[in-house]
Amino acid sequence: MNVPDDLRYTKDHEWIRLDADGVATIGITDYAQGELGDIVFVRVDDPGTHVDAEAAFGEVEAVKTVSELFAPVAGIVEAINEALNDAPDVVNRDPYGEGWMVKLRPDNVEDVDRLLLASAYREMVGA
Repeated sequence: MNVPDDLRYTKDHEWIRLDADGVATIGITDYAQGELGDIVFVRVDDPGTHVDAEAAFGEVEAVKTVSELFAPVAGIVEAINEALNDAPDVVNRDPYGEGWMVKLRPDNVEDVDRLLLASAYREMVGA
């Protein structure tokens, strides 16, 4: 299981990477995509939508289940990964790269620092 050290994580299995421009990229972890199985559909909130921390901002549908996506921090959705509309299975193949889901401008960038480090996330999932 891949858990990159340069990301922060949530107990709900989302990852977040804060870029130099202050925008955060968010997706689901390798552990989450493995538990879900073959992903067939991804729906996320539209750009311009404000989401609260830990509030649902979308959902991932796999062959056998649907799972909500929860925002790691509060902020405004800046962009969505439109490529997932045609190829949602890229989340299974590359959850930390091409399988990103939204770009969010956090209300408070310091909130990212309060999320789980890779070591704590690994311990939580038994990796």
